[in-house]
Amino acid sequence: MSEYSSENTTGKALRINIDTTRYGVFAEIGAGQEVARHFFQAGKASQTIAKTISAYDMIVSDDIYGREPNGRYVCESRLEKMLGHEYDLLTDRLSATRGAHTKFFSFANTVATASSSSNKQTQKQSHGWMGVRFQADPNSPCNDIILHVRMLDRHRLQQQEALGVLGVNLLTCAFYHLDKVEDFITHLVEGLKEGQIVIDVIKFKGPAVKHFDGRLMNLELVRRGLAEAILFSPNNEILNVSDAIYGKALLIQRGTFRPVTSTHLDVLQKGLAQIKDDVRKSEGKDLDVLPIMELTMHNLQTDGHINEKDFLARVETLTNLGMHVLISNFFLFYGLKRFIRRYNPHFMALVVGASHLEKLFKEEHYKNLEGGLLEGLGKLLEQKTKLYIYPHKTSTLCLTTKSFFPAPHLRHIYAYFTENKQIVDISGCDETADYLHSIDVMRMIEKGDPAWEKLVPEKVRDLIKTKKLFGYQ
Repeated sequence: MSEYSSENTTGKALRINIDTTRYGVFAEIGAGQEVARHFFQAGKASQTIAKTISAYDMIVSDDIYGREPNGRYVCESRLEKMLGHEYDLLTDRLSATRGAHTKFFSFANTVATASSSSNKQTQKQSHGWMGVRFQADPNSPCNDIILHVRMLDRHRLQQQEALGVLGVNLLTCAFYHLDKVEDFITHLVEGLKEGQIVIDVIKFKGPAVKHFDGRLMNLELVRRGLAEAILFSPNNEILNVSDAIYGKALLIQRGTFRPVTSTHLDVLQKGLAQIKDDVRKSEGKDLDVLPIMELTMHNLQTDGHINEKDFLARVETLTNLGMHVLISNFFLFYGLKRFIRRYNPHFMALVVGASHLEKLFKEEHYKNLEGGLLEGLGKLLEQKTKLYIYPHKTSTLCLTTKSFFPAPHLRHIYAYFTENKQIVDISGCDETADYLHSIDVMRMIEKGDPAWEKLVPEKVRDLIKTKKLFGYQ
């Protein structure tokens, strides 16, 4: 074990300072020079730091890094410009004199901090992007590790201190902890208290980090509770949730998707047909609708463990259909709704099969709330949030909102939400085929029954067969 493995933040900074092969630039905007400060305080900083810069003024910052078309300075594109500009400037100036024995790096962050009270808008602003561009060896290609973080401490000073710790950890991880992927996140958050920081995006780029699977690393953030949710694009890229859903109406379908079936697509299509009118009525205008397929950690785990191969298969089959995929820690819908509302005030619909109504009205699920089920449903359903119900049809029955009867003492609550059209059917029994469950398709795949091929979308069928997903032989 390294003598530095349990060092405090100052000790980690000193380790880098006395590593004479490392030399770089720190560019920090928004929270002071909290990361660079640790290197100055540790001593021997002249051996590591070529320059520190903090371009707070927007005109000055634009002159150095260029303007942001959207006018936002706390964003990934700004961070990438900072990393690129400072790294290129450093290597252009110093490669000739010390490039043969130096591993250059640039570190950058662009952050918005704010002391918070009960004001949710203020809490929302406490976030930022942080990253490092570095060489693993002298004269080698550069590599990037980029994070998006939210600071949960109430006061600016605490947020700044947490950022300083995280920044030093990020550099330490990039320089000394790339060999064991499974230990990377542990080292990344070392010294931080639980509940101080949310890391909801982590990205890796370059030859020295090619053994990191960004999908699995982001999943690990959710599994550890360091992120509430992560979002995949149709291109299998990790997206910042707040940026991806900004200004859009949302249609979210929860499922296991192991694998996605033809029924899931029919649910989505009928939800999209319904939501357009609801958006117009709710918003007074048309908005782009972003459909999202959501998987919960509860649905990914078996005996507390996650089958990584199975997880990747689910994500890949969904993104192959052009879907955005959300992996979340929210067992109950009201937690998901509260998370979305942090970033998006627009109309949102959650679409589920009618068989899920029974689970929605189980009082035991709301024991942690003072107001019980009524409080939970009240937090979930309001003017701009609806629950869309898709018929659960079999050869012997068809369930809709009209055929669901909760316990007698809950019926008035259910009637309130249905009569106010906050829980609505999106299709009748005559317009739908029998409901195809993922588990039934999986059983067919496991038994080698070719009938499964007709129960999933064509693209999914081809992908499963080509890549041997879900145990297909």
